[in-house]
This record gives sequence, C-alpha cells and structure tokens, in this order.
Amino acid sequence: MRSVGTRFLDRTLPKAEWTHEAHIATTAWILIERPDIAPERDLPDLIRRYNESVGGVNSDTEGYHETITQVFIRTLRGGLAGSEGQGLAERINALLPAPEGRRDWPLRFYSPELLFSKEARLGWVEPDLQMLTV
Repeated sequence: MRSVGTRFLDRTLPKAEWTHEAHIATTAWILIERPDIAPERDLPDLIRRYNESVGGVNSDTEGYHETITQVFIRTLRGGLAGSEGQGLAERINALLPAPEGRRDWPLRFYSPELLFSKEARLGWVEPDLQMLTV
C-alpha cells in the first residue's frame, strides 16, 4: 500500500494500476502516514499531475473530479477514525470492502445528474439527496 502511494506521488505507478482501490488505498495512506500532505488541498493537484503523466486529460468531461475526490477524503478520514492502534494494511483493508470504500458510495448523497455534472467535476458541490455524514 505504501508502494502504490509512493509510486503515485512520484508518478511511476502504471495507469493500469490506478484503479478505484488504488485511489482509496493511496488516499488512506496519505491520511495515515503523510502529515506533510493536506489531502483536501494537495490531492487535487497530485491527481491531476499523475493523470497527465500517464497520458490522461483533466477536462470538463474526464480526468480529475473535485466532488468525488473530496467526498472520499471526508469519508475515508471518518472511516479511519478510531482505528489508530491497527496497522496500515489492516486499516486500509477494512475500508476497501466497506460501503464507504465502494465506487458508488457518493451516489448515496448525490443524484447521478449532479454528481456527473461539469460543475461537480470542476468544483465542490453540496449533495442533493442527503447530507454527507462522515
């Protein structure tokens, strides 16, 4: 898990390995072990730079998505609370199969129309279905 995170940061992680699970593991690792990185502030640019390094595009329709990223940062921060005595792998492995670790988690709070809108991709938008509880 550290390896995925460090290869993401130095942009050597192959694009095929940048899966949803890798996003979750990397974000959790940053929250747990990288106090020098402020996820809400720094992760957006880190993801954009990584995407570009593997030939991706960050636009109105693809690449980095601000609202989804911020939802998962908040959710993972909440999910990690109270597990400080456990090891890194144990903490992250507990998140991956949990509802909060699922790719469709944000759709509990957002309609697809809002979540996949240009506005939500480019900036933070508040949920339209229910308050984000984390």
